[in-house]
Amino acid sequence: MSTKKVRKKILYYLGLTVLSSLINFLMKTVKIRYKNYSTIEKFKSEKQNFVSAFWHGTMLTGWYIHKDTNIAALVSKSKDGDILEKLLGRWGYKVVRGSSSNGGKEALLLLLELAENGYSIAITPDGPKGPPYKMKAGAVITAKTKKIPLILAGISCCKKKVLKSWDNFEVPYPFSIINVVFSEPIWIDSKLNYEETNKLITDCEIKLNKLRKEASKLCSE
Repeated sequence: MSTKKVRKKILYYLGLTVLSSLINFLMKTVKIRYKNYSTIEKFKSEKQNFVSAFWHGTMLTGWYIHKDTNIAALVSKSKDGDILEKLLGRWGYKVVRGSSSNGGKEALLLLLELAENGYSIAITPDGPKGPPYKMKAGAVITAKTKKIPLILAGISCCKKKVLKSWDNFEVPYPFSIINVVFSEPIWIDSKLNYEETNKLITDCEIKLNKLRKEASKLCSE
């Protein structure tokens, strides 16, 4: 490998470290207000693993609230995914790399294996490329297959920068308030057929969007 390529690679990984450190510091400054958090506390105390689903645009908070627990996350194989892998490593995650377009089947199988071994799973069901706020099957299928509860998390940053990206990515301002509203646990019958499972996915999508709007309304209180 040439000296130029080595230098470029070193700078790239230094950049990953600096950026993940900045994000980590930012999230430590925010105040997170929870609604319906008791179920999450109960599951964690009982060591009951679960699937947590939140929209891609709110993933910084969605991942942060579960840090340092026995949890795994699916991250794309893109360069952005490299940053997230570094960040999630700081937060104690088991990171699985893949997406629906690149290594998705293998990644899903690994997530299922981790769930079988007691890991909770954090999923952005509209990722990695959208459309935004439209739920794909991964969260429901994981919960259904492994017979563990699915919990939806509606998230809204009260003061934030919304990036011009497909997912309306939210970057909270330092020391801002973030509202997180959890659903009741959803236990999915493993015997549901294809049509019933698809209906449940749609119902979860509607519910998650309602939770997101509820979290947003709490910012005015």
